[in-house]
Amino acid sequence: MTASTAVLRRNAALDTAWDVLNNGSLRVADGTKPVSADTALGAQVALADLVFGATAFAAASAGSKAANAITQDSAINSSATATWATLQVSGQAFSGTRIMDISVGTAGQDLNFNSVAFSSGATCQVTSLTISQAA
Repeated sequence: MTASTAVLRRNAALDTAWDVLNNGSLRVADGTKPVSADTALGAQVALADLVFGATAFAAASAGSKAANAITQDSAINSSATATWATLQVSGQAFSGTRIMDISVGTAGQDLNFNSVAFSSGATCQVTSLTISQAA
C-alpha cells in the first residue's frame, strides 16, 4: 500500500513549518555537518550569513515553497571549505535555533555553489532555494 498526502495539506504543512524563517538566515559553514538540526554544534565556523527578508518564502504551491530574494553576504567571514549550511530563525547566533541543516557542494548536494573554496572578504550569493514535501 502506498500512502499519499493531498497537495492542500502539503502546502499547509510547508507554510506552517517554514514561515518561521521570516527575517531568518541561511548560514554556510565549514567542518562536519551535525547529525541533525537538534545536535549541538562543535568547532564549525560560520563562513557566510545570508539573510531572508520579512517574507522569507512565497506561499507554498504544488507541494513546494520557493524562497523570495535572499540578501547576499558581501564579506565572507573566513577562508575555508564550505561543507554544510543551516536555515535558522531570526535574531539567533550561529548556535541558535536551527530549522534544517543541509549539505553543500558543487553538484548533487542540497545547496550547490560554483566553488566551495570560500575566501575571506569575497561575496556569497544564493539565487534560488526551494523546499518540497513529498506526496
